[in-house]
Amino acid sequence: MGPPDPAGPATGPPPPARPAPLLIACALGIEQFALRSGHRKDAPESVTVLRTGMGPKAAAAAVREALGEGSTVPDAAVIASGFCAGLVPGMHPGDLIVADETRGPHGSSVCTSVELLAKALSRAAPGRTVHTGTLLGSDQVVRGPERAELRTTGAIAVDMESAATLGSALRVGPRPVAAVRVVVDAPEHELVRIGTLRGGISAFRVLRAVLPAFFEWHRSLLLPRR
Repeated sequence: MGPPDPAGPATGPPPPARPAPLLIACALGIEQFALRSGHRKDAPESVTVLRTGMGPKAAAAAVREALGEGSTVPDAAVIASGFCAGLVPGMHPGDLIVADETRGPHGSSVCTSVELLAKALSRAAPGRTVHTGTLLGSDQVVRGPERAELRTTGAIAVDMESAATLGSALRVGPRPVAAVRVVVDAPEHELVRIGTLRGGISAFRVLRAVLPAFFEWHRSLLLPRR
């Protein structure tokens, strides 16, 4: 046997890096159905659509359990998604909300690659308006006069789970996070009015269409940050 090769054993190029798994969290069964039915062939190898249940406590607990001790996806990137109430006059059912931050009673969470995600959503849902701004967390469904009061906080939309979802995920460990919501209820288009079923159907169709944008955002996490 000859002397060992000082250069060491031959090795090939390192395998390409892969982004962490993707966890998409939503509250309601109808939201989960829309997101699952929008799955495509270009979906990441590891993507989970988690139904957390309604309200901030349920969302925080479900995400903590999904990512915590014993999880198979502890480092997953997290997107909070589903429906929301728009706060800005002129919004319509089917408009998209991309949070640059979520804000709730227990603090705020800064979202990752917001501009890239907003552009991807514009391509995935052409003709739909994409709004970027603060997404507020509430512990109850927002009605009528409450909208104007919440608007004074600087938020553009409100839902019950996004702030709790991202806050819980980041408390487990650092990771990319995002929140994308579809407006189903807006100042001039409240669900309690007759004829708003069409708005709900529109919002469902938009939510089902957004998966390609989520996957594009997820793939972008491998790119160097500027």
